[in-house]
Amino acid sequence: MEQNQTNNKWLAITGIGLGVFMATLDSSIVNISLPTLVESFHTNLATIEWVILSYTLVLTSLMLGAARLGDMFNKKKLYLGGLTVFVLGSFLCGLAPSANWLIAFRALQGLGATFMQALGGAIVTEIFPSSERGRALGVMGSTVSVGIAVGPPLGGLLIGLLGWRSVFWVNVPVGLFTWLIIQRFVPPSTILRRGQRFDAAGALILFFAMGSYALGMTLGQDQGFRTLPVLLLLGLALVGLTAFILVERRTTHPMVDLSLFHNPLISANLLMAFLVFIVLSAGFIFPFLLQNVLGYSTEMVGLLMMANPIAMGLVAPLAGSLSDRFGSRVISLVGLIILAGGCLGMSTLHPGVTPLGIILRLVPLGVGMGVFQSPNNSAIMGAAPRDRLGVASGLVSLSRTLGSTTGLPLIGSIFTAQVMAFGNFPPGFDITTAPPSALISGVVNTYMVAVFFILASLGLAVFAWQFDRRQKALALQSEEARGD
Repeated sequence: MEQNQTNNKWLAITGIGLGVFMATLDSSIVNISLPTLVESFHTNLATIEWVILSYTLVLTSLMLGAARLGDMFNKKKLYLGGLTVFVLGSFLCGLAPSANWLIAFRALQGLGATFMQALGGAIVTEIFPSSERGRALGVMGSTVSVGIAVGPPLGGLLIGLLGWRSVFWVNVPVGLFTWLIIQRFVPPSTILRRGQRFDAAGALILFFAMGSYALGMTLGQDQGFRTLPVLLLLGLALVGLTAFILVERRTTHPMVDLSLFHNPLISANLLMAFLVFIVLSAGFIFPFLLQNVLGYSTEMVGLLMMANPIAMGLVAPLAGSLSDRFGSRVISLVGLIILAGGCLGMSTLHPGVTPLGIILRLVPLGVGMGVFQSPNNSAIMGAAPRDRLGVASGLVSLSRTLGSTTGLPLIGSIFTAQVMAFGNFPPGFDITTAPPSALISGVVNTYMVAVFFILASLGLAVFAWQFDRRQKALALQSEEARGD
């Protein structure tokens, strides 16, 4: 009987992991299909970018709303509903007759992915005991890495053999198989607090706040952050966030229980993740160096860029198991130290670097992320109350999404400023045409700046470690006093 329960747990995480795999695979596959989509629909890159943006905006805006519904209702049913919408959206994307229809169907796909990403971690936390939680979340982190790694080569293969529509249709059979596994092996969620109401006002305000922020940061990359539309969107995001906090403080059934942030450990871990994902956004500048400076082909760039997620995927389950044994604080701290070393390694790039040299610089970034992320996620989920696991899982996913949304324009601006300063180029200069020496300088200096983000996260990790030790020591003293 016990053996069957153990097997069912791992079959359940296989189903949840396949759902996460599809969501991450879909993102990396779609990225490589953009040039083909521009040609197929006879449109421009600015329009086709919305194939990605529509997905991201829905995901960011609705993440916490989906997570809150998970705490109120059956997480398994909501996850299956999200998976169904995701598969339907994938099928319709493959049928899209125009770019506008594809953008709309991608938004539908994003709606389904929202429930999958928001509730996956919560379901895994419910299924596995605390002694196995780190390992289980490590497997989930490894699944994300595999999805990122195989996306570009698989996408290139599918587009070459079957056309761009197959990139979306590949989700349909995998999604149906995943649905069957989850339906069979994932147990129904326990609703710990009944009679709760959904905070519709808070959800609506947060939808506009997060949507305005994501759209403002995205448009800022193209139009600049001093333009009126971008400033207006970011201002609306700030006003919306303020209004959201005021509403949440007064409502009886808040969408986000703000008392979660009274726990310094949860707040510190979420902020650490946010900072780390800002740094990981620097990966998008690396292909400029590989193609424009070192002259590698697109295929070679794709293969070299796989080093990072493969390293992360191999290390994440081990890091999760170690965190179960030695505690998440120490392991995540080690991961941040490795990440800082990886950023310093990237800052030593030069025009004569070999493919092996590139791989040796990328691997520490993947190892550091793999060692950091699983224990950090486990620490957040372990500190959250059982009746708030859905929101906690949503906050974990949102920290990743907001980190990436913030990091892309921020790192892009830093990279652009460094290249412009090196070459003393005039305003409006296209940096992709800059000489190799300027691009090398931009990459090197950008990663030097990234080190400071990791150091800030490292400082938070040291604080969390010491705070956790003090709390445990006080709890032990209290137990001993009661025993006497």
